[in-house]
Amino acid sequence: MGEDHASIHQCLTANKPSNMVMDDAILNNGRPTVIGRVSRTLPVIPSHLLSFDSRNNQLALAALLQIEAPLQQAISRFGASRIAVVIGTSTSGISTGEQAYEEKLKTGEFPADFDYRKQELGNCSDFIAAYLGLTGINYSISTACSSSGRVFLTAQRLLNSGLADAVIVGGVDSVCRLTLNGFNGLEALSNQLCRPFDQNRNGINIGEAASLMLLSKETRKIALLGAGDSSDAHHISAPHPEGNGAYQAMQKALLAANLTTDDIGYINAHGTATNLNDSMESKAIHRLFGDSVPVSSTKPLTGHTLGAASATEAAIAWHILNYQLPLPKQNCEQKAPDIEITLVEQERHLGNKAIMSNSFAFGGNNITLIFGYVHE
Repeated sequence: MGEDHASIHQCLTANKPSNMVMDDAILNNGRPTVIGRVSRTLPVIPSHLLSFDSRNNQLALAALLQIEAPLQQAISRFGASRIAVVIGTSTSGISTGEQAYEEKLKTGEFPADFDYRKQELGNCSDFIAAYLGLTGINYSISTACSSSGRVFLTAQRLLNSGLADAVIVGGVDSVCRLTLNGFNGLEALSNQLCRPFDQNRNGINIGEAASLMLLSKETRKIALLGAGDSSDAHHISAPHPEGNGAYQAMQKALLAANLTTDDIGYINAHGTATNLNDSMESKAIHRLFGDSVPVSSTKPLTGHTLGAASATEAAIAWHILNYQLPLPKQNCEQKAPDIEITLVEQERHLGNKAIMSNSFAFGGNNITLIFGYVHE
C-alpha cells in the first residue's frame, strides 16, 4: 500500500493497489500468480547486526524506523528491561534461506553471510530487541494467518500481569517460494487480483508486509478495546463450514470490549477470496450481526500477508479511525449468492463507532480485534 500515510490513504480511498504485480517465475510449475510485493528500497541492517540481515528483518526495520521516536521515549521512561517485543510471523527469513540454498546449488558453498538462525521464527523479535537494546521479554507467535493478531492478546496479558510497561507488537512476513508453492499445491492461489465475496472468486493473492505498534496502558485517542480468540480445530487447513470458531472469536471480542453489535461500525473481514473462507465468514458475521454492519476485505490492496495479516489490517483500522477515512470499498463485480452480509459498495464513513478486524487461520486458530476511540 505504501510506506507513508499519503500513499496508504491514496490506496485505501482510490482502491487502486500499485504493488500487486503478476509474477510468472516464482511457482515451480510456471503458473502465473499475483503477488503483493513491497517495491521500495528497504533500509540496510546495521553492520553490528549483520547476523540478522534478511529481507524479513529489513521489512521490520522499515516499519520500526517510522515509530522510533515514540519507542525511544518509552525506553527513556520505562527502561530497556520493561519493554517487551511480541511479533507474529509465518515465514520469518525463509526467503533469505532460499537464496542461500540456490547459491549453494550453483557454487557448492553457502554464501559467507549465511546464518541458519535467520530462518527461525523468533529471529525478528530478537532483531527488534537487539536493534533497540531491549533486555525484557521478547518472542514470536506463529499461528499461521492469525499470528500477528494474537500478539495483541499476548500484549494485553503482559501489561495486565505487570510483566511489562509497554509492548512492541506487530507482524512481519516476506514473500517466499515455499509459501507460494505450498498454497499453489492446495490449489488456493488466484492468477488474477483476488475478489473477496464475489461470485467469481477463485483464490488468494499472497503478499508481504510489516506493521508495528507500541501498546501500553497509557490513555490515547485510539485503543485496542477488546480481543477474542478461539481454536475450533475443525480441520488442518479448512475452516468450519458454519464459521463456529469465527463466531466465537467475534463474540469474545465484544464481551472483552464491553460492547454490543450496535457499537461496531465496520468489520474488516478476513476475506481471502477462497470459496470456503468467504462463505463461512459471511455466515458467522450474519449470525451475530445480521446485515446491520458494513463489511469489506482489504486483501485486494495488500495480498494476504499471512503472519502479518492481522497487524496489517490493525494498521488499516488505525488509519481509518485516526484520519476519519471512508470505509474501504469491496467493489465486487457480482456479489456471490452465498454471501449474506452487507458489503461496502458506496462511500460510507465510520462515524463514532468501533472497528472489528478478523483473522482466521489454519487449524482453526481464530482471532478478532476491536479498535476504537477512547471516550473519557
